[in-house]
Amino acid sequence: MRKDEPTVRPGDRKPPEWGSDAVASVLGELGLPYISLTPGSSYRGLHDSLVNYLGNTMPQMLVCLHEEHAVALAHGYAKVAGRPMAVALHSNVGLMHASMAVYNAFCDRVPMLIIGATGPADGAARRPWIDWIHTSADQGALVRNYTKWDDQPASVQAAVDAIVRADVVTRTYPCAPAYVCLDVTDQESRLEGPVRFPDLARHQPPAPLTPEPAATNGVLTLLERAERPLLLIGRVSRSEDGWRERVSLAEALGCAVLTDLKVGAGFPSDHPLNPVPPGTFLSAEGGRLLRQADLILSLDWVDLGGTLRQAFGDGGVPARVIACSMDFVLHNGWSKDHFGGYPADLAIPTEPDLLVRALCGRLKGRSPTPRNGWPAAGRSADMPAAGTPASANPAEPEGIPLRELAKELNERTADCHVCLVRLPLGWAGQDLRARHPLDYLGQDGGAGIGSGPGMVVGAGLALAGSGRIPVGVLGDGDYLMGSSALWTAAHYRIPLLVIVANNRSFMNDEIHQQRVAVIRERPTENRWLGQRISDPDPDLAAIARSLGLVGHGPVREAGDLRRILKQAISEAERGSAVVVDVHVGREDYT
Repeated sequence: MRKDEPTVRPGDRKPPEWGSDAVASVLGELGLPYISLTPGSSYRGLHDSLVNYLGNTMPQMLVCLHEEHAVALAHGYAKVAGRPMAVALHSNVGLMHASMAVYNAFCDRVPMLIIGATGPADGAARRPWIDWIHTSADQGALVRNYTKWDDQPASVQAAVDAIVRADVVTRTYPCAPAYVCLDVTDQESRLEGPVRFPDLARHQPPAPLTPEPAATNGVLTLLERAERPLLLIGRVSRSEDGWRERVSLAEALGCAVLTDLKVGAGFPSDHPLNPVPPGTFLSAEGGRLLRQADLILSLDWVDLGGTLRQAFGDGGVPARVIACSMDFVLHNGWSKDHFGGYPADLAIPTEPDLLVRALCGRLKGRSPTPRNGWPAAGRSADMPAAGTPASANPAEPEGIPLRELAKELNERTADCHVCLVRLPLGWAGQDLRARHPLDYLGQDGGAGIGSGPGMVVGAGLALAGSGRIPVGVLGDGDYLMGSSALWTAAHYRIPLLVIVANNRSFMNDEIHQQRVAVIRERPTENRWLGQRISDPDPDLAAIARSLGLVGHGPVREAGDLRRILKQAISEAERGSAVVVDVHVGREDYT
């Protein structure tokens, strides 16, 4: 990976001379490897300290072309690394630009240390015009409802203390971004005396809350007594040990498993105990499996209440339910990302990995529990075989079926390690090949649009040296909103592959318009109006090339797809950032 070197490298580091030197020092002492940013005058003092005091090392600056991309990059990094990097945002205007990405990171429960800045709190110190419109009385209020903690310290010492606290807060389970807003005056003031730096060994996240032995025994008893136990695997770690322990638990107790495309891979997709392909929404097959279960163990499943209602309706849930999560720590009255309530016979307030580990410890050395006919072996017979083209809209026959794209991607990557950072809404769960926790990272949490490119860059940053190729299959709307994020990958030589599943439309909304028209008995053929991205067709590959990436396409024929995907994967393996524009059919994406 490329690093931008300062013209004059610092010699032996002296004690901090300016307020921003102290802030930069504590960021370095916290071990934050990178700070993604879009430059801004409100933190020009910190910028100077990062370069001329720290030497652009620990943290190294990563320049982004939009604040939303800077946050998306840190989001993708955290999903792979499981730890935070820093982000710097310019004033209130930069924070407003970034706010959607902050919401994504909050909903996705990832750690992130966001450094904001404001004009002088002292009105007498503000420059005419510009400092006034870049100063807010309570800047953190812009994102307070979807950050875990925020502060606007009023001195250099308070800023150092706040950053240390923010680091502890964001890394404490359940994780979410923390925001610290620095006053420009404090950054640019010469220090009048020494700054006290906390002993970081004494400022660490608390040890995770392990499940009580009695609670663990209660869960195990219910699992052993059940005839048809089911695990709902939701937000779990990327740990290889955690992965193995979940497999061991399911195999030891004969538990069926359901997984979810909204979150990262938590269980092998081809395991016989995992008979139903994952989806963004509960499938008919998943609903049948839930209704057959007599015990449901939820491992921080996203929207457990909604899933149970979809499976059982309003008549109640006959199965016993065990809910393992501490997500309630982040719930507030503004955001409804806590979803609806759900029945639970046991509620275990701990990290799911810790409960699974405790259960595996109790089961060590025991023979697997036989479960005759549970779950039904293999994938449901009525599911289309992998690689079977999905039915395209008869009126829109042009384009490669999305499932054909999935088939070709799986075949071309069969002999290399990839990390699927993102998949579009229309991707079929049965086309996911997950045999490792980094094989698939899930969605972006907030279900907006425009985050995909930045998250692929951040994941690629965290995967550097791992031998894995980050691959993002993005919709054309997502790509067009966020494509300039990919310049950062080209500039810093971060290898990656973006495949644009280009249906030349905001297709999900086309389908919504079609459904409304059907209900109202109005013409469905008008669904495309106000939705299509055509006339002119944006040249997606040219956009990539203009940003310094390798660009291929548009690919319109299946025969060309095979050849170009093979070439693109080879280019990414050799260190390039590559975009392939694939025209796909206009399929039902909901």
